[in-house]
Amino acid sequence: MPSIERFEDIEAWKRAREVTKKIYQLSSSGDFTRDFGLKDQIRRSSVSVMSNIAEGFERDGNREFINFLSIAKASCGEARSQLYVALDQDFITAEDFQCTYDHFDQTGRMIGGFMNYLRQSDLKGKKFT
Repeated sequence: MPSIERFEDIEAWKRAREVTKKIYQLSSSGDFTRDFGLKDQIRRSSVSVMSNIAEGFERDGNREFINFLSIAKASCGEARSQLYVALDQDFITAEDFQCTYDHFDQTGRMIGGFMNYLRQSDLKGKKFT
């Protein structure tokens, strides 16, 4: 695995950033813009993914990092669930739903794989060495 010096080097964070951009685009048009609760919640869950990856990385300890990654992974699930609401309300097309759902799903899988890697790694971070 290549060296990770900054949270911006983490592939899952990069994916989360991409899907967050997509969520902001989708929720900025049509009737979606007027459903303030859903718009706010799906944006917050999307931002939570990338934010928790970044915050966990900056904690300098694998145990805390894994905890924050777990929260990020859960936020992927939350956003996927909210996509169903947007689809059911005809705020997004079936194509946008599937593309964005798949993006969140893949991001969650990447986070899960990274968590497994960290659990098995001999590197424990600076905080608990």
